[in-house]
Amino acid sequence: MGTRVLIVAGSIIVIIAVIGGVVMLNGSNSNTSKSTASPSASPVANASASSSPSALQSTDVVVGTGAEAQVGSTITVKYTGTLADGTVFDSTDKQGGTPATFTLAQGQLIDGWVQGIPGMKVGGTRKLVIPASLGYGSQSVGSIPPNSTLVFTIELVGVK
Repeated sequence: MGTRVLIVAGSIIVIIAVIGGVVMLNGSNSNTSKSTASPSASPVANASASSSPSALQSTDVVVGTGAEAQVGSTITVKYTGTLADGTVFDSTDKQGGTPATFTLAQGQLIDGWVQGIPGMKVGGTRKLVIPASLGYGSQSVGSIPPNSTLVFTIELVGVK
């Protein structure tokens, strides 16, 4: 029983260290430029559940059963992006309902998507609450004000 407690405690410490490293790396990259693409270009630009206002929050609304998304995958999604107050700034529904396809990679999408989508399976729906530091930061992008928390509901339609 004592060994099991030590293994669990050690695992928790490792997880905390990894999360801390990711947060520190994101903080050290905060001076790098981020995409200024319009929000209608989706979350293209620049994750894990936590209640901290500076951490990504991820909730599976529907757990999928298909192929699993990984960093580097080409993903096809339906999504709606809102501000914290519920104002919709982008949606595949606004773009004719056609799913959007992206490469799940740093520099291709905002960090919140790169951190929040891996592990999703096709057929699943996930809600991501993304702090400004993992979104567009202090930049104003289209109708998104600077330092905005972003909320995305994402349905994973395909993975390649």
